[in-house]
Amino acid sequence: MEKPLLGKKILIVEDEAVFRSLLDQFLSSMGAVTLQAEDGLEAIAQLQQHTVDLIICDLEMPRMSGIQFVEHIRTRGNVVPILIVSATENMSDIAHVLRLGVQDVLLKPLKNFERFREAVYECLYPSMFTSKVEEDEQLFQDWDALVRDPLAAAKLLKQLQPPVQQTVANCRVNYRQLTMAEQPGLVLDIAALSDKDLAFYCLDVTRAGDNGVLAALLLRALFNGLLQEQLSGQKQQLPELNGLLRQVNLLLRQANLSGQFPLLVGYYHRGLKNLILVSAGLNATLHVHAHQIQLSNGVPLGTMGSTHLNQISQRAENWQCHVWGAGGRIRLMLSTEE
Repeated sequence: MEKPLLGKKILIVEDEAVFRSLLDQFLSSMGAVTLQAEDGLEAIAQLQQHTVDLIICDLEMPRMSGIQFVEHIRTRGNVVPILIVSATENMSDIAHVLRLGVQDVLLKPLKNFERFREAVYECLYPSMFTSKVEEDEQLFQDWDALVRDPLAAAKLLKQLQPPVQQTVANCRVNYRQLTMAEQPGLVLDIAALSDKDLAFYCLDVTRAGDNGVLAALLLRALFNGLLQEQLSGQKQQLPELNGLLRQVNLLLRQANLSGQFPLLVGYYHRGLKNLILVSAGLNATLHVHAHQIQLSNGVPLGTMGSTHLNQISQRAENWQCHVWGAGGRIRLMLSTEE
């Protein structure tokens, strides 16, 4: 097919004029209609005027970076495929945008435009290529290298820990952690799903040896996508977290990660003021005003083919959740007050 991108509209978000023009010429030669923006703010303006089939975006740009741009459109429900092309060497930035649902990340300089062409095809025609799970498992570019180098995997996991204070989905979130010195223990991750809801999890990596750290890296790559699937597949606004943990349990087995993986997952909807907690192997206490609600630990993932979980659901505007296991303790605090 001479014009494989005929009928496709692609937005190029890139501050380097020469590289932006190069991408424009390459895509236009394949039949695509292209739009251009020098940064995230211009890209938002373009999206207000046009519906596109693909966004190709740099990460480091003035005024609004690629990360801020991707966060902006994803938290507003825009699911258009995004291909990142960036010179960044910051693995946490790459992990962040992949977790937000971008399809692929290519590093500058683009020495091989065939790889770029393939990435564009994969974004526009995903059914012709590998499954989403297979793509996500390539999060850190060389999974086998991390399997062979546990110290590098542990170092990467430490770099990916969230800041102790942040605003997520218009909620103020902070946490305090007590773990064994210099050793991965209870791993926490928090992410916005939209401007109204967020999700988090705690995973105890101490009970599966090196596989615990690998499981944490895999879960970080896949968690948001799995939860979005749960939300999109249901008519009600709150997800069915039991199904999510069953999927995680299956993925750990498919990745040949043996051991016990104590995991607690939480979901909070700011509009509904509803918190859901599900535990598979971790203890938790929820503090809402003067009340305490105990969540017993259940059975860790990886122990059995099936999952045995405990769950609570509670309405609250402000709350604290204390989580503990063999890997330490975490106190997570959320407030919806401005």
